[in-house]
Amino acid sequence: MTAQTLTITANFSPAFDFLFQDAPYKSGRGGRGAGKSWAFADAILLKGIERKRRILCCREYQSSINDSVYKLLCDRIIALGLQGFYKVNKSSITGYNGTEFIFKGLRINITEVKSTEGIDICWVEEAQTVSEDSWEILIPTIFRTKGSELWISWNTGEEEDPTYQRFVVNPPPGCISRLINWYDNDYFPEELRAVKDHCKKVDPEAYEHIWEGKPLKISDAVVFKGKFELKEFDTPHGVQLYYGADWGFSNDPSTLIRFFELDNDLYIEYEGGGVGVELEELPELWDSVPGSREHEVIADNARPETISFMNKKGFVVTACSKTSGTVEGFIRDGVEWLKKHEHIYIHPRCVETLNEFKHYKYKVDKNDKDKILPIIVDEFNHYIDALRYGAQELIRSGFDWTKVVS
Repeated sequence: MTAQTLTITANFSPAFDFLFQDAPYKSGRGGRGAGKSWAFADAILLKGIERKRRILCCREYQSSINDSVYKLLCDRIIALGLQGFYKVNKSSITGYNGTEFIFKGLRINITEVKSTEGIDICWVEEAQTVSEDSWEILIPTIFRTKGSELWISWNTGEEEDPTYQRFVVNPPPGCISRLINWYDNDYFPEELRAVKDHCKKVDPEAYEHIWEGKPLKISDAVVFKGKFELKEFDTPHGVQLYYGADWGFSNDPSTLIRFFELDNDLYIEYEGGGVGVELEELPELWDSVPGSREHEVIADNARPETISFMNKKGFVVTACSKTSGTVEGFIRDGVEWLKKHEHIYIHPRCVETLNEFKHYKYKVDKNDKDKILPIIVDEFNHYIDALRYGAQELIRSGFDWTKVVS
């Protein structure tokens, strides 16, 4: 079988033309909704058809095949009608012509990556999280093979990130670097358009980062500035697990989160969420978070009919109680509880939770941008709200609960 015998229907926006140019480095960065991951996956699958290639797919944090782009590639193989060319194995993908896809995590498997030979293309997804140490080992490893290429796809992080410095501020010779945003995506969904427009209205600064791909600068108005950290970790045996859920309204996501406490540190390890999730789709969403059927989930009490539905579907869901008699008091108590931890560690798989912690802010005086008000903006809080609901008993132990709103 050859590429000529296949009927391939892959449509690329002109923004991704650079993926088919000859260059040692190909970098596509920007905001969310640009379709970068899909385009990179489609292009690299087509590259694997042209001739036999060894393709390494990496992420900084990847503890299992489930954390890799493996599932995305499998889905795109089906979408492009390439099942007759590519064979999907348990932890790898191989082509009829000998093309091979392998998957590695840089932080954990960097020694294995260093010893990997004959890589023709290396695709690094979520490259904004890659450390300087990983880049220093990965790049020389890739370019041991003549004509090899390094592809990186990423949502713009902070200006000081090693990836931003390497590929935007000081790009290497031969690097094609593109800013690709939602307006470059011919299939940008209407559900996300409403979310984007709302973000632009209520928080223009966050909009510039999240949707326009501008580098993030953590301001002093961020509620948890200096408190949270991206960190890969395992769940200790016997630790008490907590689950919290928030229900989506119109443009807001439905969310589920799993976390635990250990030695005055908070560990946020799993998240599930999505905008526009229908009631019937909630069980599947929750099943994406391990253990959600075996543990009690504390959920927002504003939707008793949804709680009843989820209980009938085999989950154990309890409506939360809110402290201090008001929503504002409940938020205040939750923030104080979160801040009492020495560290808040967020697992790399919890991308949306990390995004909220970076953008959850106090209001700033309109007439004095240096004056931060003691009022929290009601945005970027859906995973954080789920966290507060799940921590109900932990918060209760630290506050006066003589007045409770049920």
